[in-house]
Amino acid sequence: MRPDDLLRPTPEGLYCPVGDFHIDPSRPVPRALITHGHADHARAGHGAVWATPETLEIMAIRYGAGFAREMRSEARGEIGGVRVSFHPAGHVLGSAQISVEAGGLRIVAAGDYKRAIDPTCAAFEPVPCDVFITEATFGLPVFRHPDPMAEIGRLLASLRDYPERAHLVGVYALGKAQRLIALLRAAGWERPVFIHGALRKLCDYYASRGIDLGPLEDATAEKGAAAGYAGEVVLAPPSAFGATWARRFPDPLFAFASGWMQVRARARQRGAELGLVISDHCDWAGLTETIREIDPGEVWITHGREEALLRWCEIEGRAARPLHLVGYEDEPE
Repeated sequence: MRPDDLLRPTPEGLYCPVGDFHIDPSRPVPRALITHGHADHARAGHGAVWATPETLEIMAIRYGAGFAREMRSEARGEIGGVRVSFHPAGHVLGSAQISVEAGGLRIVAAGDYKRAIDPTCAAFEPVPCDVFITEATFGLPVFRHPDPMAEIGRLLASLRDYPERAHLVGVYALGKAQRLIALLRAAGWERPVFIHGALRKLCDYYASRGIDLGPLEDATAEKGAAAGYAGEVVLAPPSAFGATWARRFPDPLFAFASGWMQVRARARQRGAELGLVISDHCDWAGLTETIREIDPGEVWITHGREEALLRWCEIEGRAARPLHLVGYEDEPE
């Protein structure tokens, strides 16, 4: 069996003709296997969805209980003669790589993944395979993500230097918010972290799965005068920065947590006074070291900076191809 006979790119996304299913399809399909709960990978309206239990529950939180007609959460099983299994991806809670195997051939679709230690989700598990499908969000040699604890140290230093200012940190609702809180706790921040209402359901869900985020309080007007937030950490989705909601805080210092904060133009675009380079994706070293570790017969590259990673594979003597899939964001919410 050739790899394209087992898995191939289509306008809807990766498609397995043998098992008649899609992986992370960009539009509703009869049967979808989902790597994780970010909106550009997990969409509502599919006939049947197979994902990890956490991803199914996150999809229900975001889209409602009826987001699909059927749901399946086994770690492994079979569809139309194709053996399917889910393996931790280290991206966000419930994220998984999806392995499909038939005719003596195994392809692993990694979805989004990272190799950095993260107490809020299971660590990436290298899976031997014939074809490894990797993202390339930060697939340029310039991307070298610093130690996230050092970035948290920069935030804490700013809090010490500007105790009169509320520190508003832009974070994506799923994964980034909870990871940043966990990093703050690991760095010794014991005070309540204030959160925008859009973050509450997912933070509560993480806590229900045994992930200790410490005391969280809603950032509401009921807290009192604006000065009541001086010296506090307030987390919010990026969209809240341009809303009237942000005006309640005392001389707010706007920060943003993302791997893209390494790019100054992106930081300026976000209006970030403090850019925290904290990413839930691999940097260049993480991508290339992962490929070397897994050592697949072929590498397929998707959503990101495909050309540079493709060239690296060629220099390494590795068979590789870009998939040119569309509909996946650089760093989804």
